Amino acid sequence: MSTARPAPPRYGAGALADLPPSVLSALGVPGAVNVLGLPPAPRVCVLIVDGLGWELLRAHPADAPFLNAMDGGAITAGFPATTVTSLGSLATGLPPGGHGLLGVQVRVPGTGRLLNCLRWRDDSVDPAEFQPAPTVYERAAADGVEVAYVGLGYYRGSGLSRATTRGADYLAADSLGQLVGRSEYALGLGDRSFVTVYHPDLDSTGHRFGVASADWRVQLRFVDDLARRIADVLPAGAALYVTADHGMVDPSERVDADAVPGLRAGVALLGGDARCRYVYSEPGAHGDVLAAWTEVLGDRAWVVSRDEAAASGWFGELAPGMAERIGDVVAVARGGLAITASEREPWLDRMVGMHGSLVPAELLIPLLGTSRA
Repeated sequence: MSTARPAPPRYGAGALADLPPSVLSALGVPGAVNVLGLPPAPRVCVLIVDGLGWELLRAHPADAPFLNAMDGGAITAGFPATTVTSLGSLATGLPPGGHGLLGVQVRVPGTGRLLNCLRWRDDSVDPAEFQPAPTVYERAAADGVEVAYVGLGYYRGSGLSRATTRGADYLAADSLGQLVGRSEYALGLGDRSFVTVYHPDLDSTGHRFGVASADWRVQLRFVDDLARRIADVLPAGAALYVTADHGMVDPSERVDADAVPGLRAGVALLGGDARCRYVYSEPGAHGDVLAAWTEVLGDRAWVVSRDEAAASGWFGELAPGMAERIGDVVAVARGGLAITASEREPWLDRMVGMHGSLVPAELLIPLLGTSRA
């Protein structure tokens, strides 16, 4: 297997971070750069389907006929290809290095602890300070656009939502019918409207049962119906764009970082997740940790220093203070590998589908569109 470094996400030329400013430009918000060339529209709905990779979508035309018939193609997520990071880019229009939500678990600079950005149970970390960039929702609202975010009521007020939905009116929707109904309502507000709809069930189904399961394929049919029904209620002049935060794979091999001595020595904290590990080394142990992880994982992963990952463009431009959140060593799984941690993260042993890597199955996501004349 070749160990050549993977191509970075297409920041500024076809990445998820390019979608929000392009939407703002289509809505007529001054100064927004329309990288993706979206046509002008007074009302825009962006449907985010968690876990809908481009390759998975194209592999299941019978289960997703509406989505597969829509216009569009593939763009890249950011890195890591995971929900936290992608929601940060959708919120800000910045690559991960700009907004700082650099993975599921990252070190809080100046401390010896990790922040789980999905659960956000550390009350000492202010979401507005940890993710300080202005949101596109704030920018749109300041120009007079009616802005709404439609998602599960459970997520409203969470740390991640406070970091990524500032400036939007959060509309709770706990069923497919509510997602459609709340979207229709929000799209009809004002003279211009920007509505983001987030649906997590395909991702959770993949994590539990795997993307090769019948369960996942049935869930994809519900997603396809959701997209079709939102398209059916678009008001005149409105556009719908369907995208995702990442793809997913079912790893066939697992290495337990808590059980392999070479992966434990010199490691202070283990962050990231199973397909993209951030390894924070003890003082003075960086070189030894990099060498050990490289030797143990071999050609099953790309193992690089933080500086090399940054120089390779994996995160885009890093804002001040963001580099310290990334592991001293970055280990990116390829092929069928998952890097688990049975003691520190026992929940990973129950997951079948995973994501986070730079391989196309996880990095490529759809950007599909339709509109109502």
